[in-house]
Amino acid sequence: MNSALILAAIIIFTSIIILVPGLGAPAVIVVLVLASIASVIIYSNRAHGPFLLRIFICGLMIRIIIGTTIYLFNLQEFFGGDAITYDQFGLLTLNIWQGKDMHLKYYVESYYLGGGWGMLYMVAAIYGIIGRNPLAIQFISAVAGAATAPAIFLCALRIFQSIKVARTTALFAAFYPSLILWSSQGLKDGLIVFLLSAIMLITLRLGEQFSVKNLLILGFALLCLLSLRFYIFYMMVAAIGGSLVIGMRSTTMTSMFRQFATVIVIGLFLTYFGVLRTATQQFETYGNLQRIQTGRLDQVQTANSSFGADVDVSTTTGALSAIPIGMTYLLFAPFPWQLATVRQSLTLPEMLVWWGAFPFLVLGLWFTLKYRLRQALPILLFSSMLTLSYSIFQGNVGTAYRQRSQLMVFYFIFAAVGFALVQEIREEKNRLSRAKAEEQAAKQVALRLSRAATGAGAAPSPAIWKQDAPVKMEEAKNEEGRKDSR
Repeated sequence: MNSALILAAIIIFTSIIILVPGLGAPAVIVVLVLASIASVIIYSNRAHGPFLLRIFICGLMIRIIIGTTIYLFNLQEFFGGDAITYDQFGLLTLNIWQGKDMHLKYYVESYYLGGGWGMLYMVAAIYGIIGRNPLAIQFISAVAGAATAPAIFLCALRIFQSIKVARTTALFAAFYPSLILWSSQGLKDGLIVFLLSAIMLITLRLGEQFSVKNLLILGFALLCLLSLRFYIFYMMVAAIGGSLVIGMRSTTMTSMFRQFATVIVIGLFLTYFGVLRTATQQFETYGNLQRIQTGRLDQVQTANSSFGADVDVSTTTGALSAIPIGMTYLLFAPFPWQLATVRQSLTLPEMLVWWGAFPFLVLGLWFTLKYRLRQALPILLFSSMLTLSYSIFQGNVGTAYRQRSQLMVFYFIFAAVGFALVQEIREEKNRLSRAKAEEQAAKQVALRLSRAATGAGAAPSPAIWKQDAPVKMEEAKNEEGRKDSR
C-alpha cells in the first residue's frame, strides 16, 4: 500500500512538472516541503500514525489532481472566482512591499478592512520567494485540506473514545467532494477548515491538561484564523472561553484553576497583539444588523440563486424570523429543483449522500447531548453559533453551500456517532437473533439425541431413569424373595 502511494505520488508530481512548465516544478517543491512536515507530525502519533498518514497522502493526491485540472483548464472563475482576486491583490501587496505601485497602497489596504488580509500576505510571501505562482497557492490549500482529516480524527477520538467514529469522520473529511473542491483552489476555505479543526484539537487537549506548548500553538492558530475571517475568530474565542470556564471534564479545584488560568492567558495574549482594539473597530463597522442586512441584500441582488429576498434582518425580530429558512438552505441547499446549471448539477451526488446522512447526524447529536456534552462542548458551542449566524446573513444558495464546508467537519463527527450507534444496535439484534437460534437448535439436537438413545435400547436418559427406578427396585426385591424360598 505504501509503495503504491509513493509510486502514485511520483507519477502525479512528474506529470505536473511536464504539464505546467515553469510553474509546475516550484509548486511541487512547495507542496513536498509542506507535506513532508505534515507527514512527520502525523506519523508521530504512535497508535494511529500509519492510518492517518495514508488518509493524508490519499486526500492530498486527490486535491492536487483536482487543483491542477482547474489550473490547466482555467476553471478558477467557474468554481471559485475569489482565487483570481487573491492572486491579483497578493501580487499588489508584494509590489507595495517592494516599493512598487505605491499609488495603489490605499486601495489595497482598504481591501484589508473587510478581513482576509492574511490570505493576501501569504500569497505575497510565497510570490516573493518563488515568483508569481497561483498553482503553488492551490497546493498549499490542498495540504491544509488533506491535513484536516487527521486533525478531526483526533478530535472525534478524544471526545468519543471510538475508533469507528474517528475513522468514519476522517474518511468523510478527506474525501467529501465539496471539501476536496474548496481546498483544491487558491481559496481561504481549506485553510480556515484546517485551522478550525486544529484549534478544536488543541482546545480539547488544554481542557484535559495545561501545556504552555499547546497554549502557544493555540494563540498562533487563532491569530491565523483572525487574519482569514475575523467573525469566525470571535465565535471560536467565545466557544473556547465558554468551554474552558464550564469545563470539559469532571470539575476539581486543580482543573478549575487550570481552566481559568488558560482563559486569562488567552485574554492577555489577544490583548498584547491588539486583538481587542481591532475587535472594537470591526464591531463598530460590521457588528450591527443594518450592516448585515446590507450585505445580505448584495447577495440577493447579485445572484441568480438567491433566497429570502423579502426577509429583513435589520431588526432583532427580523433576524430571528430569518433563522428557519436560512438554516434550511444552509443545511440542505441546493435542492433538486434549483439545479439549473451544470455547476449546480455537479453537487447532486454529494447532496444525496448528505441528505441520507442527516438522520444519523440528528441521532449523533442526541447521543452527544445526553452522554458527551461536556467533552464536546467547544464543538457544540462553535458550530451552533456559526450555524445560527450563517442562517441569518446568508441569502445565496451558492454562498451557503460554500460556507457550509466550515461546519461540515464537525457535522461529520456527529453523523459518524449516529452511524456507529445504528450499527451497534443492528449488530446487537443480530447477535441476539443468532443466540436465540443457537439455543433453539441446541434444544432440538438434545431432543433428537434423547429420542434416538431411548429407541435404540441404550442407557436411558436420567429423566427416564428416575421414572423407572421404583419399579426396578420392586422387581429386585421379588427376585431376592424367590431365591430365599428355594
